[in-house]
Amino acid sequence: MLKKCKKPDDVLFINASATENFNKGKRQNSLSPDHIKKIIDTYQFRQEEERYSRRVSMQEIEMNDYNLNISRYISTTAAEVEIDLQSTYTELETLTKQIETAKEKHNAFLIELGLRPLP
Repeated sequence: MLKKCKKPDDVLFINASATENFNKGKRQNSLSPDHIKKIIDTYQFRQEEERYSRRVSMQEIEMNDYNLNISRYISTTAAEVEIDLQSTYTELETLTKQIETAKEKHNAFLIELGLRPLP
């Protein structure tokens, strides 16, 4: 939506195309009253929300050769979950020790029963 008498020196981009922002239909998608309210509130109060809306300065738009493609300013991809390698390694070490302890206990029972232990 372009506004002729706009005062702020930025542009509010709203990307309501993500599937959580509309009801998917067979031939046509539709907006529920809640979806419409969210769009209106975002526009009215010029709110920013990650992966949904963003205020972009005129300088940034100029740097992008005045390209107004929404995907240039709002990324819809979900951020990758950061993995704490040290924590994961520690957990793996703990699990390996638990497996070894359980295996030793199991082998003791097998030997007691006169069976061959696990390797």
